[in-house]
Amino acid sequence: MADIDIPPHLIELESTAWAEQQAGALTLATADAVQAAYRKHAASAKVSRLELEMATKKLVRHPDEQPGA
Repeated sequence: MADIDIPPHLIELESTAWAEQQAGALTLATADAVQAAYRKHAASAKVSRLELEMATKKLVRHPDEQPGA
């Protein structure tokens, strides 16, 4: 997977969604906000939405696997 620039607001949204999911309380509003942000950033940055989402989820869910961690 190529290096993808992930803006801080996407990390925050995904972190919120992950916390809600872990608590069994993920809301439709949160899930929709995250997906809308993925679509918008992917379109403006001309990157694959799927690759962007996968990279962001990996960063949020597995921070210990990041270079320099």
